[in-house]
Amino acid sequence: MPNYPYRCLNCKKRFEIYLTYDEYGKQLVACPSCGSQKVERRISRIRFARSEESRLENLSDLDNLDGLEDDPRALGRMMRKMGQEMGEEVGPEFNEVIDRLESGQSPEEIESDLPDLGGGPDAGGGYDDF
Repeated sequence: MPNYPYRCLNCKKRFEIYLTYDEYGKQLVACPSCGSQKVERRISRIRFARSEESRLENLSDLDNLDGLEDDPRALGRMMRKMGQEMGEEVGPEFNEVIDRLESGQSPEEIESDLPDLGGGPDAGGGYDDF
């Protein structure tokens, strides 16, 4: 079944819904977070094959990482660019973290709001394995 990305106009959360081709356009779509039917379909990403070298070239402007720990918005922009350069779907959790960073929320606040996001310190090595 095809996967259709949406954004809720009420709570602004992004979500995906799976519908058959027959269901699309006929079945009402509601936000799983707030239940609102005021949603809009987002345009899916367009993918094309690129070499590893061209991906690394596009990330070359990320050489200066100084001050990222003090600027959540800059960290969010850098993470969004890295996610786009990966060329794969990163998932709604990654997008939520980036959205929160770009709005100015600190990584510590995000971690306290979403404690299960990383699986916690017992989920294979802990947070300090960088």
